[in-house]
Amino acid sequence: MSEGPREATSPTRSAAPALPTGQRIAPLRRFGLPWFAPMVPAPPALPTITVGGTVRRPTQLTVPEVMRLADRATLRADLHCVTTWTATGLCWGGVPFAAVLAYLTELVRPHRDVRWVTLTGLDGYRACLRLDDATAPDVLLADTLDGAPLDLAAGAPVRLVAPEHYGYKSVRHVAAIDFRTRYDSGSAGWLAHPRARVAREERSRGLPGVLWRPVWRWSQPRVRRRYDRYPVPPGKH
Repeated sequence: MSEGPREATSPTRSAAPALPTGQRIAPLRRFGLPWFAPMVPAPPALPTITVGGTVRRPTQLTVPEVMRLADRATLRADLHCVTTWTATGLCWGGVPFAAVLAYLTELVRPHRDVRWVTLTGLDGYRACLRLDDATAPDVLLADTLDGAPLDLAAGAPVRLVAPEHYGYKSVRHVAAIDFRTRYDSGSAGWLAHPRARVAREERSRGLPGVLWRPVWRWSQPRVRRRYDRYPVPPGKH
């Protein structure tokens, strides 16, 4: 465990000069599955992250403890929503998720066949990443955005940032991390792709991304209107 949160500039990833196939630039706003729109969590004064799944010793750590597990890093990256919008040039601050998982592995002793990790937010939203995707160098457990602490709309108190994957893998308000031997489709169910890699346009399962693209684009304004009905008070963390 590191002695304190030392800000560093590595790893740093520059935003790509061109948008991925099918994406359009839009501002970052609270967005997600439509039935999660009313679920605005109220983080406790001392938030915690429960660690479990197929492990020998489940445990619980406070968020400040988790954020001291590695030297801090900044990450400049785009966030690509599966519904075809992209927020560009976001500057996140936090700790590399690979370092967090390495520490937790020693602490909770996952089963040797673990290949996946599921994250769950305070709002109940759940998503699963393959372990090698979750431990990529540019995946961050973030607590700041553009130099300021995350607010609830952005995912306070901490959120995952996995820039090579569609945004539904980047769980907000992280409250639980579970090691798994099998894929968990999470809150999106059959709509979620196990990998959701932007470069391969893995938007959802069953059909190529190019066929999903118009479906998701059609749904986007309707989902935005639903989230607009449940605004987060400005400045609420």
